Amino acid sequence: MTLSPTRRTVLIVTGGAAAALATGCGNDDDGGGSSSDAADSTKSTAAGGALAKTTDIPEGGGRIFTAEKVVVTQPAKGDFKAFSAICTHQGCTVSTVADGTINCACHKSEFRIADGSVASGPATKPLPQKQITVQGDSITLT
Repeated sequence: MTLSPTRRTVLIVTGGAAAALATGCGNDDDGGGSSSDAADSTKSTAAGGALAKTTDIPEGGGRIFTAEKVVVTQPAKGDFKAFSAICTHQGCTVSTVADGTINCACHKSEFRIADGSVASGPATKPLPQKQITVQGDSITLT
């Protein structure tokens, strides 16, 4: 007697395998050599909590906070800026901050850390500015 699997058995088995595969598909990207720290950039801030300390943002660079979808930069000493971390070209999250630009790995758009303007396309619109408050050594997303 040969048993053939029922449709229910096939769905249960393949569903479990798909779930196992999906669990293993995480984002292991550490920022690709950017000045963003993957461990800090994925932490979510509590309501009203500090996003970062001023010392966390390198002068002439920045840090990407993926959970908050924001990138904070320090173009000049003590001058902190914040922009959306969502590229205006096709909605990818920017991946690095290096050499004075915020960079999107999807299609290689680059934005200036001082004002979010396009340094290199294909993006044609700047990154939208986000509001932050700097009080003492604490940076808070407002």
